[in-house]
Amino acid sequence: MALPFIPTYLQLQTVRASAALELLSAWDTATELYCPSFEFVTFYLSYTEGAASGIFEFMLEVSPYTVDLAVGQSWFQQGIVAGGGVVVATDTTSLTQREDLSYGAVGAAIENFVYGPCEFRGTIQRLRMSCRETAAGTPLTPGTVHIVATFA
Repeated sequence: MALPFIPTYLQLQTVRASAALELLSAWDTATELYCPSFEFVTFYLSYTEGAASGIFEFMLEVSPYTVDLAVGQSWFQQGIVAGGGVVVATDTTSLTQREDLSYGAVGAAIENFVYGPCEFRGTIQRLRMSCRETAAGTPLTPGTVHIVATFA
């Protein structure tokens, strides 16, 4: 049987090896991926709850720098904007905040989902994605997460 065709520009990288999350809702140590010149990234996440009602969070951070700066301004988290009300002849103030994303399992079996594609158009050098079992989930029996990403 012939292997499927995979374009040479598509690159698969492991973002997080399959492992249990940290106890007590602690963020794990994320693996840095170098991705200069890539335009898009799509994440493939697999979650198995550690106990009923498991919920985990993930946080995507990107860096325009090839190495960390000494002043701690190297990593930038995705943001979300809530548009303010528009009134004629009045400036509008919108709200923006850093964004974490939560996923709650619907069953005991492994659950797979896709996040993205995220469009970066070659503007970042590195990315990382941290995960944790949420306090609203099962922080004393955290689930298992595995993440891979394709870059194009």
